[in-house]
Amino acid sequence: MPNLLADLVARALQRAAAPKLKPELRFPEIPGRLGHATVPTRHGPVACTLYRPAGGEPGGEHRPAVHVNVHGGGFVLRNPEQDDPWCRYLADRAGVVVVNVDYDTAPQRRFPVPVEQVHDVLRWAAEQDEWDGARLSVGGQSAGGALSAAAARLARDCGGPQLSLQVLHYPPLDLVTPAAEKRSPIARPVLRPWMAKVFDAAYVPRRADRRDPLASPAWGANAEDLAGIAPAVVVTCEHDLLRAEAVDYARALERVGALREHREVAGTDHGYNVMSHGTRERTEPVYAFLAEQVRRAVA
Repeated sequence: MPNLLADLVARALQRAAAPKLKPELRFPEIPGRLGHATVPTRHGPVACTLYRPAGGEPGGEHRPAVHVNVHGGGFVLRNPEQDDPWCRYLADRAGVVVVNVDYDTAPQRRFPVPVEQVHDVLRWAAEQDEWDGARLSVGGQSAGGALSAAAARLARDCGGPQLSLQVLHYPPLDLVTPAAEKRSPIARPVLRPWMAKVFDAAYVPRRADRRDPLASPAWGANAEDLAGIAPAVVVTCEHDLLRAEAVDYARALERVGALREHREVAGTDHGYNVMSHGTRERTEPVYAFLAEQVRRAVA
């Protein structure tokens, strides 16, 4: 797909109404203790929503740890509010401050801008007095997982910040392999090849740039250079078009001792926790698992 057409489709998707979460996926029983921050980055200020746990002591002796959350949306859709239930859940269950990042999206801001913004937010989070920035994790779902993996790589290569964990929740990690060559065990997966083609072209228009390890960490030799990266939890979905690349990345992490756990969500597809095919019965056990992984990593 020519890049101009991909940009036009991406912009049309941005103008469409953001999908609304089903009531059962909103976790209304968990209150949110919200705050806001504007974080300076090398690409301009980035707005962040802060979710604070109950019982923490901001700036005190028993400061909570901090987790930076990166929302999904194919690198194109700007919808950090979609992750509000997960951020509230994580702050409550893991006892951490959650920083939900409203990073810039394509095609207005392309690779590597969002990656570098997330890395700058991590640096900022590591330096704040309100929480304990030495106990820092990062994670996201879909494109947010890809950006988290890239930011973790930057943290390793640029001398910090030190990360306790990266949470990679059904991430796209290979933008080099054409979407049409990726396979799902079902006939009509949620993420159709044309969608991935649009998102990839809008985010990284030049095909040569998609070989960058910050864009495609699971592609080819990029997955062989993971020594020293932060430990990771990887979640994949059985029917997801992107499953194979995330599984490959989990195996590569395991080879260098950086895989905490790989969990497969059986019988479901990409976006199972935020889209119409999702259920709380399937979502909540994964949220509980991830919250426990974060809690242990930053303990």
